[in-house]
This record gives sequence, C-alpha cells and structure tokens, in this order.
Amino acid sequence: MKNTARLLLPLRGFVLPALLIALWEYPSRQGASQAYAFVPLATISSGLRELLANGDLQISVLASLQRTCTGLAIGASLGVVVGALTALSRVADRLLGPLFHIMRQVPILGLIPLIALWFGSGEFAKVLIVSLAAFYPMTLNTHEGFNHVEKRYREVGRVFEFGRIQQFTQVLLPSALPSIATGLLHALAFAWVSSIGSELFLSTGTGLGNLMMNAEAGSRMEVVVIGVLCIGLLGYAMNQLFTRLSQHLLRWRDLR
Repeated sequence: MKNTARLLLPLRGFVLPALLIALWEYPSRQGASQAYAFVPLATISSGLRELLANGDLQISVLASLQRTCTGLAIGASLGVVVGALTALSRVADRLLGPLFHIMRQVPILGLIPLIALWFGSGEFAKVLIVSLAAFYPMTLNTHEGFNHVEKRYREVGRVFEFGRIQQFTQVLLPSALPSIATGLLHALAFAWVSSIGSELFLSTGTGLGNLMMNAEAGSRMEVVVIGVLCIGLLGYAMNQLFTRLSQHLLRWRDLR
C-alpha cells in the first residue's frame, strides 16, 4: 500500500484538472445551448487537430512568444537601469521617482486607447505595451534590491577600499540579484498577460489573442477554448522554466 501511495503521489496535481474536465463535459451533453458555451471535448480535440494541420496555432504561439520576449527584454533592461539609478542616486530618485509612481498607478490596459491613438495598432504599439508592463515590476524590485543591501556588505567593501565600480560589481549587484530575479519573474508574468491583452484590444496581425478574437467572430468557441488553454499552459511553462533557471544561477544564495 505504501509503495502504491508513493507511486500515486506525483499524480495528485492532476486530480483537480480531471474533475474540472468532467464538470466541463457534463453540461456540454445537456443540449445545443449548453454545448455552445461548454464545447464538447471531442469538438475541442477536432479543432486542435485542424489548427495544428493548417499551422495557425504554431504561427499564433510563435508570434505571441516573440512579442512577449521582445517587450520583456526592453522593459526589463530599462527597469534594471532606472531601478538602480533611483536606488543609488538621490538626485535620480527625486527626478524620476514621482513620475514613475504616478504612471504605475495607471493600468496598462487603460493606456491602450492612448497608445493606439499615438502609434496605431501595429507591432510597435503592442511591443510598447508589453515593455511598459515589464518595466514597472522590474524597476520596483531592482530598486528594492539595491536599496536594501545589508550594511555589513557595504562595510566589507569599504574595508577592502573598493572603488565605485568595484563596490557596484562585487558588493551591491550580487546582493541585489535575488530581488532582480524576482522582479524578472514578475515582469515575465505581466509581459505575457499584456501581450495577449494587446492582441485582444489591437486586433491586427497574428497571435493567440488575434486567433481567439477571429474565432469568436466566427462562432468557433472550440478555438477560443484552445487559445485559453494554450495561454495558461505556456504561461505556466515559462514561469516554471525561469524559476528553475534562476534557482540554478543563484544557487550560491539562500533564496528562502
């Protein structure tokens, strides 16, 4: 019995998804109106095979991932620079801090109409939205990381008479890296969500959001469900991948 329990232990995470699938399939068999809202699993499976066969799903996934990675790279890079500046320079904090804290109170999706008015609904506008979404959490976490370096570490740098560059590269930056890694994890989540959101609001080009909007217009609810599942699974996979990568790279730190 104990051996059987040990074998089944890794499967416990699939219990709730299996129950949800069963709860989904039941109303789909209760009539046409219910089947439209709760698409039968057989129809979803057929739609998935169709999307894979014509390549629409692969193209949409790659477009969304590329948009997310580009915006994340831009927003995270700027976030590290601004966060470090505001943490290490009082002048920069007084100049940039108030504007940053005002702007981050505005929801990213609330800026989409204004961005669309200024830059249209093309790729540049979407990448800008994703970059902004990644910029805010990256800046906050970087600022906190540099601002809360323990005094004993700073004292070690003074004892060894480190210059400003050595103090930054050998004391401040290593101490702030765990917080920066946390900020990047948050930035990744916001970038992925905002990438899909920008595709839903600015319905031009390719991407999972555009695929879902076109499917809704054509009453292809199985494609909408497939899009939702892909968004959730890909977001979860990226989160897990980055978490394990950061734990490996920062294994020299106690992250708990």
